[in-house]
Amino acid sequence: MSIASGHDLAGPRPRQTRRSVPLADACLTDKALEIHRRLCPVYGCPIPYFHSLDPLSELVSSLLSHRTRNADSGRAFKALRARYPDWADLVSAPVEEIEATISGVTWPELKAPRIRAILAAVAERHGSLSLDFLKEMEVDAARSWLEAIPGVGPKTSAAVLSFSLLRMPALPVDSHHHRVAQRTGLIGAKVDVGPSHPILRAQLPADWSAQDLYDNHEILMLHGQAVCHHRNPACGRCVLLDICPTGQARQRG
Repeated sequence: MSIASGHDLAGPRPRQTRRSVPLADACLTDKALEIHRRLCPVYGCPIPYFHSLDPLSELVSSLLSHRTRNADSGRAFKALRARYPDWADLVSAPVEEIEATISGVTWPELKAPRIRAILAAVAERHGSLSLDFLKEMEVDAARSWLEAIPGVGPKTSAAVLSFSLLRMPALPVDSHHHRVAQRTGLIGAKVDVGPSHPILRAQLPADWSAQDLYDNHEILMLHGQAVCHHRNPACGRCVLLDICPTGQARQRG
């Protein structure tokens, strides 16, 4: 079960008007593609999408998932949907009621007011409570629109575009994905989850489809859960061992 990153719970950030795209090192690009090539047969690409939610509902689901196990965030999402069949009902609901409804997630006291405020911001900025209009935008523009809302960070914006019915080519990075990328040397040891998004995306082909990028996220995430554990990674049975400096160092040690 996945535990997602909590970085999107940070406070307000400046409005983003353009997204800087780092130049990818050719060797790291080759390594990223080799990692993808090796992990895809292990985890079964193409991987079926796990959600078929409209983008606004995916936004709520993603906000619930931060630092929370999938089973718990899934129950909380279903509870919200049962209590608020229309998300507009949530916007006008008391925070205490929302908090009680999502009590099974991590930090419900933070997530309840944050979710309500973010949905209200969507309605205010767009004029209606919908994110379907994002499908008409380029990926970077859509992500910037979302990330201009306080409380929406890179992982959430990418998840909304990738996981929802929009099926847009965006690359989310969760804590498991990030850990595998760090240990294999795709990103530096001090690169946090948020800043890792443009770096890891730049290492992959610009013309990759939404399915390709979804597969890349999923296989690195699944590898982090199944093999490259936070504690005691199973380096001895890792298909990436010969190209993973962290694994090689652990084996020598």
